[in-house]
Amino acid sequence: MSRLVVVSNRVAPIKEGKVAAGGLAVGVYDALRQSGGIWFGWSGEVSATPQTSTETVGNITYVTMGLTKRDYDQYYRGFSNATLWPIFHYRIDLARYNREEYEGYRRVNAMLAEKLKPLLQPDDIIWIHDYHLIPFAEACRMLGIRNRIGFFLHIPFPAPEILTAIPPHNELLKTFCYYDLIGFQTDTDRLAFQDYVTREVRGIIEPDGSLTAYGQNFRAGVYPIGVMPDEIQQTAASYRGRRQLIGRNSEGGLRQMIISVDRLDYSKGLVERFKAYETFLDRYPEHRRNVEFIQIAPTSRSDVKTYQAIRQQLESEAGHLNGRLSDLDWTPLHYLNKSHERRILMGLFRSADIGFVTPLRDGMNLVAKEYVAAQDPNDPGVLVLSRFAGAARELTSALIINPYDTVGMAEALDRALRMSLAERKDRYEHMMRAIRAADLGAWRDNFLRDLRSFVSRPKASGTAQVFAL
Repeated sequence: MSRLVVVSNRVAPIKEGKVAAGGLAVGVYDALRQSGGIWFGWSGEVSATPQTSTETVGNITYVTMGLTKRDYDQYYRGFSNATLWPIFHYRIDLARYNREEYEGYRRVNAMLAEKLKPLLQPDDIIWIHDYHLIPFAEACRMLGIRNRIGFFLHIPFPAPEILTAIPPHNELLKTFCYYDLIGFQTDTDRLAFQDYVTREVRGIIEPDGSLTAYGQNFRAGVYPIGVMPDEIQQTAASYRGRRQLIGRNSEGGLRQMIISVDRLDYSKGLVERFKAYETFLDRYPEHRRNVEFIQIAPTSRSDVKTYQAIRQQLESEAGHLNGRLSDLDWTPLHYLNKSHERRILMGLFRSADIGFVTPLRDGMNLVAKEYVAAQDPNDPGVLVLSRFAGAARELTSALIINPYDTVGMAEALDRALRMSLAERKDRYEHMMRAIRAADLGAWRDNFLRDLRSFVSRPKASGTAQVFAL
């Protein structure tokens, strides 16, 4: 069987039971753990003389390299996270474009492709992950690499009107066409990509459903990333001491618990969430002293100004809420800026009466699926979920909310805390069926099956060159 070679921006060797920072790390690790292979990418180190390191753990070989300060600033802090991330999350107001940063983004992709080439075997399957590496396949093709190459986008793909805010959007999207298969989280994302290809560059949808643009033939499909529900259920059920953060009400019983776990990012809707929780306590004062909200939000990209600003704003909101509503024996909001072990998180999910997942825009959001999978089937909690999370397309029995509607979110929290056991169980069972049908194994197997089976269509003379408008 051919090896799997995974390329992602960061390579994160994950120890069993430890928390992984985001869906990409969890998904990639579990995909490689099943099949074995190479995980290739940036080590996270920045130095004047970057080093390459190779480490084999079990059946996974981790190959990592550092970046120079210039490469880091232009490729990572610059075009990836100051241009692509905000625009792909519909935040043009937070985006900036710098031509030198874009050139650095292309340069680092070309450098990584050159480093990967000597490691490849002819029948390797190459699977590229996320927005940092959009031009990677083109760089590989320019080096003569002819392996099957697939790409999976973990974040949303924006509508063409949003995407064209990137000045070199035509050039950037041309590089997409060198992949054999491009995977998206939802059909909305795939249709937005297809809309761009057909409208902006006069690409063609072939009779077999493949796309032809810029003289390249490729496929685009929907592969919603999942979780391993049985593993999560076992971890959540076995963890003890998971109530240590929650106090007791005046009757001596444990307070009801709301939990959110996010990377600290403006796309996650944390400010709107804090305001909705405060509105909930104001509109439904009977819940005061009987409920506590735990927000776990590990910091990320702390050297990017927009992330520094969101952290300051959240600290201000949390301080205002607790200062106004707290009492000596009750703190309504626990706001934690550190990571926790995965087993602790799963135990907290199982204990929580509400999973509060309200991103302003998200590719999938695996926390929503993890929360549901961690529940006690005999006494499950309620998932309150943003309609703008990719998971909302599958978890339709959650309480779906609009994160821009503060009162609507407050009403959903009240409804969730009052919901009957019968209704909670019905909603849980419906969501678990969806989670099991599209678990992490299905995501991996369906994508790699389609990548291996895709046969590029011969290029017709009339479509050898397709030009942008």
